[in-house]
Amino acid sequence: MTPLTAFRPRQARAARRRFNASAPPWLFAAPALVVYALVVLYPAVSGMLYAFTDWSGIGQDKSFVGLANFRTLLGDEQAMGSIGNTLLLTVAIVLVQNGVGLLLALGVHAKLKSRALLRVVFFAPVVVSPVMVAFLWKYIYNPDPSAGLNGLLGLEVDWLGDPSVALWSIAGMVVWQYAGYSMVIFLAGLEGVPKELHEAAMIDGAGTWQRFRYVTWPLLAPAVTINLMLSTIGGLKLFDQVFAATNGGPGYATETLSTVLYKQAFVFGKFGYSTAIALVLALFVAAVSLVQVYYLRSREVTA
Repeated sequence: MTPLTAFRPRQARAARRRFNASAPPWLFAAPALVVYALVVLYPAVSGMLYAFTDWSGIGQDKSFVGLANFRTLLGDEQAMGSIGNTLLLTVAIVLVQNGVGLLLALGVHAKLKSRALLRVVFFAPVVVSPVMVAFLWKYIYNPDPSAGLNGLLGLEVDWLGDPSVALWSIAGMVVWQYAGYSMVIFLAGLEGVPKELHEAAMIDGAGTWQRFRYVTWPLLAPAVTINLMLSTIGGLKLFDQVFAATNGGPGYATETLSTVLYKQAFVFGKFGYSTAIALVLALFVAAVSLVQVYYLRSREVTA
């Protein structure tokens, strides 16, 4: 082998390294971006266009109606009432679910012999289908005074039939299913808290509450951000449990934007109007999420 031929492989390798070093990062992401555009962006954008039509969902007959669907939404009492129900459900779910999840995480994080089993038990409802959870809780919420929760507590409450109680019954159902999910995320945050900080705080005379307030809680900020984001988004688009348990009833007491959207599309055949509702819901969820993540990320920096 001549010196010239021996040099060529080294020269080629050096050229490849220079190309890899100078190649823009988006070049490597281009295949994934193309797939994402075809699978997600194109269907989403093309579907949004139906919000400005009167399409019935059958055939290709449709007319451009501009903002008429959105004006109809503003004058729809059922839809406006569902927005209030959605917000109330979301607030209840976010507060209670994350509060219970944090308490469960603190409990199973302690040095208990059964903590591995308890983690499985508390997380188990998360893997159950939301529809199955709804049917299970319909039995638990049996209005019969001698059955279900009434029989256990000695009450006579129509949990899903009383308009003043039904919405909170749905919230309790959702919290029961997803508190274990929040627990796992908080537990991951607790595992990342250095033991040395707790030991130093104990040497300085800090009690249990002080160690949690000034050591554990600030370091849980990333876990809090994730949990609040996920529970907020889940609450705003809640559908399965409501549809299976009450179908929005009694009356419109548990109607959410997602159930109104479904009924307008598949019961009344107003696909254009239902797409307008879906677009408003998507924009609202995106706006709330952006504001929430901006605030929570700033809290992580200052914590």
